[in-house]
Amino acid sequence: MKKLLLCSLLAAASFNSYATVVEMQTSQGTIKIDLFDQQAPKTVANFLKYIQSDAYNQTVIHRSVDDFIIQGGGFTYDEGFKAITTSAAVQNEPELSNVKGTIAMAKLGSNENSATSQWFFNLKDNSANLDIQNGGFTVFGQISTDSFAVLDTIAELVHCGEVPVVNVTKEQCASTDTVLTTANLVSINSVVVLDNDENSSVNLNPTKNTLIDTVEKPSTGGSDGGSMGWLLLPLLFAGFKRRRAA
Repeated sequence: MKKLLLCSLLAAASFNSYATVVEMQTSQGTIKIDLFDQQAPKTVANFLKYIQSDAYNQTVIHRSVDDFIIQGGGFTYDEGFKAITTSAAVQNEPELSNVKGTIAMAKLGSNENSATSQWFFNLKDNSANLDIQNGGFTVFGQISTDSFAVLDTIAELVHCGEVPVVNVTKEQCASTDTVLTTANLVSINSVVVLDNDENSSVNLNPTKNTLIDTVEKPSTGGSDGGSMGWLLLPLLFAGFKRRRAA
């Protein structure tokens, strides 16, 4: 009995204690992220690989949906959106819940194992939807408390469609005469590892995804994953005049 109790305590401690720490420098402020190495090891390794290759540097936040998510990791902007080079897709790891303040992987509809470079921040508790949709969206980290203000700043910007913009009015968004540059978008200047020790953060208390096991997987197809779809993103500014940033 004592041995069983000790194992249970050690398992609980393991669940609560591990995180590599990274810092995302954006044009709207700094976002600090604790990564759940133990609960989503393949996804964390995938994310760190993109960081180590500087793939996220000078990309942009290309999607922001009010009271839902803020999404990035997929595009640079130079005379329009340009997809970054991606590696092979990573296996889905829907162990943790899409609660407020977590970061999770975006993916294509009807393919739960299609996540590559794109990620999103949950602006609220989206667990009822995203923990079960398309095999569940893999949560692999959470932001620090003081980083919420940066997400709020981005969410409060004027949006052209679902793209948050700076120094652009709603009227300009609707005009075909509007010229956008990278200065009008929320840029990710760099993403760096602050501490690669998996034990560097403690007492994070990630929320387990308890819904995924209640969903019966379809024999073919699956959820369309519409909330997280990638395919239409390059068309968002199709009606805008665009030029190279000065």
